[in-house]
Amino acid sequence: MDNFKKFLTKYCGAIIGGLIAIVILCTRLYELIIGVVLIFLGMIIGNYVQRNKTQVKEKLKGLIDRL
Repeated sequence: MDNFKKFLTKYCGAIIGGLIAIVILCTRLYELIIGVVLIFLGMIIGNYVQRNKTQVKEKLKGLIDRL
């Protein structure tokens, strides 16, 4: 019984994380989470491009020239 308590205290975070992952997979909540993450990434990229137009143009031009 003592070994079991040591196991639980050592891997408690991993067990809780695994249970949360199982719940997310069973409820298909991961689709919503992925969608929200993609929206935020799009917002961050759009903001970066808007603030750094000249640098982005130069980088894209260099990329297109290499192709």
